[in-house]
Amino acid sequence: QVQLVESGGGLVQPGGSLRLSCASSRSISSDYPMHWFRQAPGKEREFVASIARSSGSANYAGSVKGRFTISRDSTKNTVYLEMNSLKPEDTAVYYCKVTTALGTYWGQGTQVTVSS
Repeated sequence: QVQLVESGGGLVQPGGSLRLSCASSRSISSDYPMHWFRQAPGKEREFVASIARSSGSANYAGSVKGRFTISRDSTKNTVYLEMNSLKPEDTAVYYCKVTTALGTYWGQGTQVTVSS
């Protein structure tokens, strides 16, 4: 069983920054690719970013490329999502996800609201 716990969400003004964290209950962040998704009200959940297990190479959705950065700290079993130049359309619940040999696991999500 894997547990993922997101934190770091909140209310921020347009142009502001937030750093989200996803802590895992096991040392998995360096063994499997880790992903961030988000879901806005009335919309489907969408991919935001992912980080490869070994190379650390990252992929981003076009809407966040250049503004968001995914990273991980294997010593803390934590994956981060640094979000800069936030826009109102970034408002959503943000989730981290991992797929292991035992299944796919999601965190409970953390709310990000971008509003003046």
